[in-house]
Amino acid sequence: MLPTQLIAELKSTLGAANVLTDKEDMITYSFDATAGMPSKNPDLVVCPNSTEDVVAIVKLANKYNIPIYPRGSGTNLSGGTIPIEGGIVLSMLNMNQILEVDQDNLVAVVQPGVVIQSLNNEVLKYGLIYPPDPGTVTTATMGGSTMECSGGLRGLKYGVTKHYIMGMQLVLASGEVIKWGGKTVKNVSGYDLTALFTGSEGTLGIVTEILVKLIPTPEARQSFLAVFDDVDKAGRCISAIIRNKIIPATLEIMDNMTIRTVEEYAKIGLPTDAEAVLLIEVDGYRESVAREAEQVLKVCREEGASDVQAAKDDAARDKLWAARRAALPALARVSPTTVLEDATVPRSRIPEMLKAIRQIALKYDLKIGTFGHAGDGNLHPTILTDKHNAAEMHRVEQAVNEIFTVAISLGGTLSGEHGIGMAKAGFLNMEFGPAGVDVLRRLKEALDPDYRLNPGKIVRRD
Repeated sequence: MLPTQLIAELKSTLGAANVLTDKEDMITYSFDATAGMPSKNPDLVVCPNSTEDVVAIVKLANKYNIPIYPRGSGTNLSGGTIPIEGGIVLSMLNMNQILEVDQDNLVAVVQPGVVIQSLNNEVLKYGLIYPPDPGTVTTATMGGSTMECSGGLRGLKYGVTKHYIMGMQLVLASGEVIKWGGKTVKNVSGYDLTALFTGSEGTLGIVTEILVKLIPTPEARQSFLAVFDDVDKAGRCISAIIRNKIIPATLEIMDNMTIRTVEEYAKIGLPTDAEAVLLIEVDGYRESVAREAEQVLKVCREEGASDVQAAKDDAARDKLWAARRAALPALARVSPTTVLEDATVPRSRIPEMLKAIRQIALKYDLKIGTFGHAGDGNLHPTILTDKHNAAEMHRVEQAVNEIFTVAISLGGTLSGEHGIGMAKAGFLNMEFGPAGVDVLRRLKEALDPDYRLNPGKIVRRD
């Protein structure tokens, strides 16, 4: 139980409407979108409206020795916003203003509660886009996306969130406010704290403003669906496209289980007998799009595609990408529990990773549907299971461990875009070794010595 005096002070500072104490509210904030994670009710949820509010909350939390968990929409997939030690959930959804769109410098300034799609809707009026495009783009917030360093469908050509964060304002664990970065194209003053805080999952500071880079909207685009009777052929085609110096805006893969499940769910017209499909989009100037589209067709056919369909218009294009975005919700309907992983390898190793996932599914007698951002090596093996089946969940844990082990052995990483949170904290030694994990811990303790900010995520207390 929190001290009644703390609750009174928070209500006095924020207004009673911005301090939530009802049991139902606590349940709502006790979990995020990550399957298989423990849930824990917070003691309190607060909804700041300004940086000054966040400063006041942090200072009160320090006064009463209470942990704080910054949270956006809770769509993260690493257990990153679960209030595992109780305390205060800091919901940033009220701070949802686009503060500036600067066409001269191609930047925007936003508060953390802005939904990514809302930002894109606004900057599109100026012929601009914000390229990071996570699957939950219509619900995920800029703050959560920045703190998790999310990726998305356009990562191959345009990069991920960290490539578009030029600066930010944060409240530190001490309650101090800092601003870092700026609108200048070149900025190498001091340590790159913008890079450090991006992807820090709210463990080092609480972001209250974000300065992001924008780019011009591509003039033209062309989408394709390439059909394969063999997953290995699809994997080799991915490498061949890149080897031929074609960098699609998007290059996605779905295996047979995912194809069948999506088609049953969305009735889009996918070829359910295919072992794999690639969804490909090239964009840019009209002349370059026409040239690259021709090359994509040629490479797909040379690499054994049984069929390649070009989207004839925007409606057909939208159907293709609706199919890809339906992958996770469609798979989630198959079993009570969906464990979505984030195995990422160099794209040249995609065929080996796909083969390994199939072998792991057979070895542990599990249903695994695989889809993902194949062009940048970021696969999402999705295990369909039931958390109430203890024996099966034990096999799931073994399978996940093996998936990570294989990814690291192929020169990959634990996470391409989902972050570490609680779900992968125990695997960090596998990637960085004890000395590397100790560096993370020292950074955490330098900025948050009391583990007040989002405790239990990335690195844990000794």
